[in-house]
Amino acid sequence: MQLNILKAKIHRATVTHAELHYEGSCAIDGRLLDISGIREYEQIHIYNVNSGHRFVTYAIRAEEGSGIISVNGAAAHRASVGDLVIICAYGSCDEAEAAKYKPTLVYVDRDNRLTHTNTSIPAQAA
Repeated sequence: MQLNILKAKIHRATVTHAELHYEGSCAIDGRLLDISGIREYEQIHIYNVNSGHRFVTYAIRAEEGSGIISVNGAAAHRASVGDLVIICAYGSCDEAEAAKYKPTLVYVDRDNRLTHTNTSIPAQAA
């Protein structure tokens, strides 16, 4: 059986641009792409913390170190400048791979600068 599991996540990034009249996609600071392992043109899911909107698009590379998170094309209706978003990429693997797999979790500050990475989500306090 093949499972779809979390490959990578950029947690609580701040949208810097929302460009409606762009061909489409989400431009992401190239450094964050490299750290997360998300590839240019890879399908990504974006979860808007502010509005609750969830949508699917693909990643494109913005300038390294720019802090850019630009939601483009029709997806610009789903995010506004200043919104916090969670950007996720998923991959398929079999049960044996899934048992050993650890995702790359990237955490950023309000300027989309790396604060730290992890391979597991900390347990929440009850």
